[in-house]
Amino acid sequence: MPQIPNEHPTLWIKSAKSRTLQGKTIVLAVTGSIAAVRTVELAREFIRRGADVHAVMSEAAGWIINPMALHYATGNEVITSITGKVEHVEFFGNLGRADLLLVAPATANTLGKIAAGIDDTPVTTFATTAIGAGKPVMIVPAMHEDMYNHPAVLENIEKIKGWGISFIGPRIEEGIAKIAGNDDIVLQVERTIGKKTLCGKKILITSGSTAEPIDPIRILTNRASGKTGVELALEAYRRGADVTIVHRNKLGVSGINEIHTETAAQMTDAVLDELAKDYDVLISSAAIADYTIDANEQKIKSGEGLELSFKPTRKLIKEARKSYPQVKIIGFKAEAGVDTEELLRRAKQTLETSGLDMIVANEVSKSGMGTNSNNITIIYSDIRENLNVEGSKSLISNVLMDEITGLLAAKDEE
Repeated sequence: MPQIPNEHPTLWIKSAKSRTLQGKTIVLAVTGSIAAVRTVELAREFIRRGADVHAVMSEAAGWIINPMALHYATGNEVITSITGKVEHVEFFGNLGRADLLLVAPATANTLGKIAAGIDDTPVTTFATTAIGAGKPVMIVPAMHEDMYNHPAVLENIEKIKGWGISFIGPRIEEGIAKIAGNDDIVLQVERTIGKKTLCGKKILITSGSTAEPIDPIRILTNRASGKTGVELALEAYRRGADVTIVHRNKLGVSGINEIHTETAAQMTDAVLDELAKDYDVLISSAAIADYTIDANEQKIKSGEGLELSFKPTRKLIKEARKSYPQVKIIGFKAEAGVDTEELLRRAKQTLETSGLDMIVANEVSKSGMGTNSNNITIIYSDIRENLNVEGSKSLISNVLMDEITGLLAAKDEE
């Protein structure tokens, strides 16, 4: 990216990953937990997504990590005391310029002070001001598990949650209430202060491959990795949607509902059952098996002759369209070894025969399945021209969610 004169070199990475936090100012409040060492990389992850980051530290945090490290990480002077600049008001007064106060890590001591309205450190002074002004605050606790389980600590957490403040984590491992992973923290922050174009919408996504059993050990499956479905789920969640993903894999993101299925029949049944819960959109990105077999109950011995008799599976999108005509359905059409004209012809045919609102076509013999990037064409059910998108699956999911947002907005206006 072009360098700006006198810009701190750290900021040369700004927006390197995305622009999900473009124009947002985050104050990262660091307290005296050993997990403070994680905040250097956390700050930089926010910057890579376009945010401006400022750090405020308690004295105890300075025993763990030198303020110079966070100066380097953020590109801004670190606030270690409240001065005549009244920094807490500058950022979180009624006219303050910050969008979020993120207390990470938050110790048991700091949680108790926030709950009691005590502000005897720069961090708690920032918290008192932000909460009093009704500004967004998120807290990422980190401490020993025994401390976390103290009745007063748990009461303080519930009290603070009652003020509408979100907590991220902790992860209970090795007798420690560990700070949440950076990816999880970043995602929750994106959902809180990012673009909320899908707030109030329910989105159901199928992802990855299915697996048809031959016997208790062997399966028939395909090369689909589920990367596209995961990126779609993450992007929908960032934008405020209520998201459910149906797949064989494990995403493990707090806030995204997962339904685990193996076979095509299991996935179809799970989706149809879930759609009864008033979803707005079904994104059928899974590579669902077209054929299945009657599996042997016992393992087939190695070296024996083997004949398999296939039978077709049910068509999820056709059943979903028939049972839930009000739901917007986006399908995927993957082909291999065909030219562009034939790919688009087949995708258009599926779009029409299945009653889809949109279909994503891609030729996967060279890229797409199992890779981190793809080249797709979006085909619409109306008169709009096809849209070609090439790039990372994260970029593609962003474009698709823009299109789905427009689709739902048009529906709401009807």
